[in-house]
Amino acid sequence: MRILVTGGAGYVGSHCVRALCDADHEVVVFDNLTAGYPQAVDGRAAFVKGDLADAGQLEGVFAGGGFEAVMHFAALADVGESVREPLRYYENNLVSSLRLVETMKRHEVRNIVFSSSCAVYGVPPEVPITEDAPKVPISPYGRSKVAIEWVIQDCARAWGLAGTALRYFNAAGAASDGTIGEAHQPEGHLIPCLLQVALGQADHVRIFGTDYPTSDGTCIRDYVHVEDLASIHRLAVESQKTSRFRAYNVGTGRGTSVQELLEAARRITGSLIRSVPVARRAGDPPALFADTSKAERELGWRARFTDIGSIVESAWKWHRTHPNGFEEVG
Repeated sequence: MRILVTGGAGYVGSHCVRALCDADHEVVVFDNLTAGYPQAVDGRAAFVKGDLADAGQLEGVFAGGGFEAVMHFAALADVGESVREPLRYYENNLVSSLRLVETMKRHEVRNIVFSSSCAVYGVPPEVPITEDAPKVPISPYGRSKVAIEWVIQDCARAWGLAGTALRYFNAAGAASDGTIGEAHQPEGHLIPCLLQVALGQADHVRIFGTDYPTSDGTCIRDYVHVEDLASIHRLAVESQKTSRFRAYNVGTGRGTSVQELLEAARRITGSLIRSVPVARRAGDPPALFADTSKAERELGWRARFTDIGSIVESAWKWHRTHPNGFEEVG
C-alpha cells in the first residue's frame, strides 16, 4: 500500500513510518519540520518538506502520489498553548485537516487514519474510559480533535471515506533499538522532563498537585509505548473499509501515578531526580486511563509494553545516548 504520512517526522509519526516500512508499505512523509526532524524519518521512506496550510504544496504531493491511504499526525499539540492561542490551533489543526480531506476526495483517496487524543473526553465521569464516553473537551486542542473526527465521520457517510480515529492516551518511550525517540523544544512531557533531571540538564521536575484523591495524592495517567501506537496504526490502515468511521482508545488499560513514574525513573537511571510539588493545573482530572477492549476485540491489538519500567527504560536508552535529541545525529 502506498501511504502518505503527514507529520511523519515527528515523535509518534516517525515510529509509525518505521512500522509501515517494516511491513513493506511504500511511504511518503509530508512534514513542515516545525516539530519534526528529517533525521527521524526512516531511510526507506520518501520525504517531502511541505505544509498543509499551503494548498499548492498539498496538491502537488497528491498529484504525483498515487496514494491508497493517508495517516494524519500533523498538528499542534500543547493543551496549555491552545488555551492561550485558540485561533492558531483551530487554523492549524482543523482548517488544515479540512484541506487535507478535501484533497483526498479530489484524488479519490478514501482511507485515512487520524491521530486523535483522549483530550476529546475532557474530564470523564468514570474510568476506565470507553469510546462511547461523553465527548466534552475542555481545551481548544481537544475541541479541534473532536471536530476533525466529526469531519471524517460525516465524509464516511457522504462519499464513502474509510476513517479511523485513534484516541491516544499518554504516548511514551522510544524505539527499542534506541535510534529514534522523543525530542521536543521545549520539552513538556513528564518522562523526558524526569530524564533531563537525571542527565543534569535540569535541576528538578515539577509535580503538579499532590492532593488528588488517589493512593499517593498524585494524578494517574495511562502511558502507552510509542511502538504500541505504531502497531495499531498499521493494523488500522490495513483493515479499513469504505463508508465507515471507527474510533479506538489506545492505551495500556492501566494507570500509573506521577509518583510511581518518578520512582520508576529513579530506579532505572540511578539518579535522585529532585522533584518539587507545585499547585495543580486547572482542568487536570485525578485519573485518566483507557478501556482498550474495543481495539482488542475488533483489531486484535493490545499493548505489549504494560509495565511502566520497560517504557521508561526505552526512553532512558534514547535520552542518555541522544541528550540533545537529533541535534547530534548526522
